[in-house]
Amino acid sequence: MRTRTLWIVPTLLLVGLSAAFAGSRVADKTSRSYRKPAENGWIFVHLEGKPAEIGFQHGSLLAPEIEDSFEAIKLSMTHGSKEWSYFRNAAERVLWPHVEAEYREEMQGIQRGLASKGSKLDLWDVVAMNAWLELDPYYTRWADVQAGKKDEKRAPGEHCSAFVATGSYTKDGKVVIGHNNWTDYMTGTRWNIMFDITPAKGHHILMDGMPGLIHSGDDFGINSAGLMITETTISQFVGFDPNGIPEFVRARKAMQYASSIDEFAKLMKAGNNGGYANTWLVADRKTNEIGKLELGLKHVTLERTKDGYFIGSNFPENPALIKDETEFDTRDMSISPNARRLRWKNLMAENKGQIDVALGQKFLGDHFDTFENKEQASERTLCGHIEESKRGSPPWQPPFGTAGAVQAKVADGAMAGAMSMKASLGHSCGRDFKAAAHLAEHPEFEWQRPALRDMDAKPWTVIQGTTQATRK
Repeated sequence: MRTRTLWIVPTLLLVGLSAAFAGSRVADKTSRSYRKPAENGWIFVHLEGKPAEIGFQHGSLLAPEIEDSFEAIKLSMTHGSKEWSYFRNAAERVLWPHVEAEYREEMQGIQRGLASKGSKLDLWDVVAMNAWLELDPYYTRWADVQAGKKDEKRAPGEHCSAFVATGSYTKDGKVVIGHNNWTDYMTGTRWNIMFDITPAKGHHILMDGMPGLIHSGDDFGINSAGLMITETTISQFVGFDPNGIPEFVRARKAMQYASSIDEFAKLMKAGNNGGYANTWLVADRKTNEIGKLELGLKHVTLERTKDGYFIGSNFPENPALIKDETEFDTRDMSISPNARRLRWKNLMAENKGQIDVALGQKFLGDHFDTFENKEQASERTLCGHIEESKRGSPPWQPPFGTAGAVQAKVADGAMAGAMSMKASLGHSCGRDFKAAAHLAEHPEFEWQRPALRDMDAKPWTVIQGTTQATRK
């Protein structure tokens, strides 16, 4: 009965709140913000103004989607971990003191926008949602050790596959960047917002994201200063500094204010708390330079080039970082990050001089398993299908775990200059995931039923952000 109730309440609430957004284009009456009807699953939302205004627009225009995402995030975070009250408390007492005023005002605005549509979510729900990727397990492992409790050794999710290339590796010698988001399917099916943000201060941003988050979360975005940004997590990373600035704040600030690779690295390193530790891939379309920032807590490495490529599939590279800050085995080529790393290297070499947006799309739907040397969708392939693997992706996912690639994006310098990108929802290879069928075959995941839903593959779609001309 408890499971049935959890499933019905969010669904009815979503249906009821969605009625407020009927129509072809819904605008906030107090601003020039708006949302467009979904195109191949993507909901385009334009926000602009001061932080509190952007937040209110966000909360009011996406209220039903935020309520829905909240239930999925809450279920994902609390299963086998802490109660939601624990994360709310950490959001208020550990993270909030280190959130600067601009982003406090934006999240407070989101909560007010939600309230204007009848939502009961409060500020600490909003903050915990924004921090969900760093609260568990980065913060929880640190907090348990500090409290003298047993370290449960929960592993961070192996989020994403990505590449960035330039110079002799690309078809026109200019930058190309691509990324697919790996996460659990409960939350991943909600990662379908394209945020087009014109803040009062900083650069215009076009980024993908989840409803309710002020940052991208899976981190793919471009800004009007010419930066193109993405990342993949560092597998089995351990470390957290409660006195640092939350990762979600630094990620949003860097997306909004950085005008160069150096500025991006500086903003991400300032106040680094170790939460949601990532290898960041960055391109500057103005100079055709690309960079890779491996951002641990104790060890940070920045590389850059105008002729070459950088790749990401959750593997760490700095030997000191591997030794001091991870529990990762670099020698086991059967595990997902290492198998995908080899595939990326092979694809870059095989396609040198030809890489463009079209090839980027093909890469992100790739099913070649380098360990078994054959085509076979699984946790080892760039287009991740953990749900099809009898191995799962330990220690993150068990066998046949409902996780893998949930969407993908790619752009070149010309597209970024026009504030646009190509994106696809679901597996970009074209395979669908059917929730009921999977649960019937694997009842051990029945606990996910309240939030797990079908994930149908959608076609690649050009997402066009606003430009100076369209904003006039």
